[in-house]
Amino acid sequence: MARYLIVAYQTAGSPELAERIRSLVAEDAEAEFTLLVPATPPSHLHTWEEGEARQLALRRGSEAAERLRAAGAKVEAVRVGSHRPLDAVSDELYAHGGYQAIVVSTFPPGISRWLGGDLPNQLRRRTRLPVHHVIAAPVRAGREPSST
Repeated sequence: MARYLIVAYQTAGSPELAERIRSLVAEDAEAEFTLLVPATPPSHLHTWEEGEARQLALRRGSEAAERLRAAGAKVEAVRVGSHRPLDAVSDELYAHGGYQAIVVSTFPPGISRWLGGDLPNQLRRRTRLPVHHVIAAPVRAGREPSST
């Protein structure tokens, strides 16, 4: 049984992430997942949201966890971390280690702040864990806002 750390915020409920998680579950039906949502300041979000950073992150994480469970994932925990994704992952690995891989979900290049900071490669170097990078499409007209 593998343990995966999913790192996502606005793309946490995306169909692209759900599909990647489905494929991981297909490989290992006993896999367990923890969803880590960095408490990104609202001013840094692709789409505007009202509220405090930690409160927004927890709400987004809870909604996304339900979608991932519907996709067949055993989501064991939803955690809110530092607004800096690298720090959030470091803190999580220190407090609750034992992950076999990281799944990081971002918007495409040019939109994603995380890709601007080369997050997937930084995670690979710093954690020495395999990193699965999922690129999710930004919200389009007619798509539910909570699915970003």
